[in-house]
Amino acid sequence: MNTVEILDEISSLLENNQTRPVVEYKDYDTLTDILDIDKKCDGEWDDILHWIKQYFQYSIDTTQTHFANRMWSGANLPSILGEIVVALTNTSSCTYESAPVASIMERYMIDTMLDLIGFENGTGQMTTGSSNANMISMMIARNRNNTTTKKDGLFNQARLYAFVNEDAHYSLDKAINILGIGTEQLVKIKTLSDGAIDTNDLEKAIDEVIQSGGIPFYVCATLGTTVRGGYDSITDLVKLREKHNFWLHGDGAWGGAALMSSRLKNKLLKDVEHLDSFTMDFHKMLGSSLMCNFLVVNHKGLLTKTCADGDNTYIFRDDNYDSGVSSLQCGRRVDSLKWFLDWKYYGQQGFSDRVENYYELAKFTEQSIIKRDSLEMVSDRTSFNLCFRFKTGESIDADAFMQALRDKLYQEQKALIALAHVNGHLIFRLLLSNTNITKESIEDLLDTIVDYGEKLLNE
Repeated sequence: MNTVEILDEISSLLENNQTRPVVEYKDYDTLTDILDIDKKCDGEWDDILHWIKQYFQYSIDTTQTHFANRMWSGANLPSILGEIVVALTNTSSCTYESAPVASIMERYMIDTMLDLIGFENGTGQMTTGSSNANMISMMIARNRNNTTTKKDGLFNQARLYAFVNEDAHYSLDKAINILGIGTEQLVKIKTLSDGAIDTNDLEKAIDEVIQSGGIPFYVCATLGTTVRGGYDSITDLVKLREKHNFWLHGDGAWGGAALMSSRLKNKLLKDVEHLDSFTMDFHKMLGSSLMCNFLVVNHKGLLTKTCADGDNTYIFRDDNYDSGVSSLQCGRRVDSLKWFLDWKYYGQQGFSDRVENYYELAKFTEQSIIKRDSLEMVSDRTSFNLCFRFKTGESIDADAFMQALRDKLYQEQKALIALAHVNGHLIFRLLLSNTNITKESIEDLLDTIVDYGEKLLNE
């Protein structure tokens, strides 16, 4: 079979998988037996296509509105087409000569984001995701604090301290570990009732570090926390930076999509143009296929200065066009095509409409939860996240019940919903990032939760 014939077979499999449930659940051992992983293939296309069919059959259908388990869902069609083309051409975007079209598209998209954010002295790159981007931003801040660090390391220096919202993403813990600064030097600041960082508490913590002889070198503004959807005040943090000269990074992995709407940008991301760096995932609320992330830095030259090292002359010919020079990777997956195609197809207005719709649907969902006697909000909605649980009464272990309810919905193929902890309670975390979601599908999902919860309560 040639490539075209194989792709035709895949296309027919797609057509036959349009009506499947959110998941055809099998436990680990059962699914392992079904897949027959140890079976010999010997170059038979029938076997290969059989495994692909099984992959379709037993994987999660993330396009369905009852998939509410992650910050992403089924991908935009333009980016899916981009993924196919990228796989067929199979190259690395590290240099212009190996990926000329991708290099131009990435530069175009980075420049577009710089303009949208308002970085006047900026540069940037695509990364493997916001976890990687957060680490690079911290690495830039570390080296900027002491220009000898890149060469000499952290020896014979005062201790460096980074500060984050207590609800910040765990990638910051990983970053400070990888960079050799130490997790004890990541100071987690308590939040206000809306999930935003308490800047008064932050300033006290910074003063304590300075008094102890430490250096406050980095603050991360979380712009849409993972669980509650809280936004740190960039305005307040910028004022604090003017006093203490730390690097101010914005982690907009989830909530950065508010950039697309001028109204929501002004409401949730005011003064974003004054950050030192910013990252955002297009594969989350905006629907590009995984992964699609960018990091932008509001200081030209620092990104390349931080990441470039060693003798790379065997591969890089032109620092102006070879994007790999500014990357921690050598080979770089071509993610720019799908990003570019999505942007050209939907445009800022299309993405703005999408984000605005999610915001309004979040308001609707909150009221729909409140009106149901069996459900209760655990944390007030501040943006796109809904944190709620099923009411159980004092005689029942509420956390154990929530886990059992979630598992029952999953195993009986009704829904896959995320769990999280808020104020010590296990709760449902519902995120709106599915282009197929409507008020009717939200009502249906909540009715399903109530129906299964009441049945479980009476067992």
